[in-house]
Amino acid sequence: MKMAIKDGQVILVEVSSDKYMQIKSRGLMKWSKQQQALYGPATAELLNFLATLFRLPGPAEELRQQMNNLESSVDAERMDPEPKPLYKFPVKLPLYRHQIRGANMALMVFGLVDPPEEATN
Repeated sequence: MKMAIKDGQVILVEVSSDKYMQIKSRGLMKWSKQQQALYGPATAELLNFLATLFRLPGPAEELRQQMNNLESSVDAERMDPEPKPLYKFPVKLPLYRHQIRGANMALMVFGLVDPPEEATN
């Protein structure tokens, strides 16, 4: 089996029939008759599932770990009882806690700030 990630898509070719059935049953990838390959969006869910089936190549494994770290950082921010702003927000009035949490999560998801180190460990 060969795997590539191109333009935000995971591409699998030369997939064995048993792996094909497992992958297809999850509904995360679609078969392209023209290219004779499975295609699906490079999401954390798909990469985590594929990691249970076989060992991911280096770049795909790095991307999977980055996505999992981001997800755990966002979850940690969501549950933080006293959030600290990750950026000096351009507003005149002080923000409420839920607004700080939301703004921090958005900054992390859109890649504008790096997640805090204590949340990724």
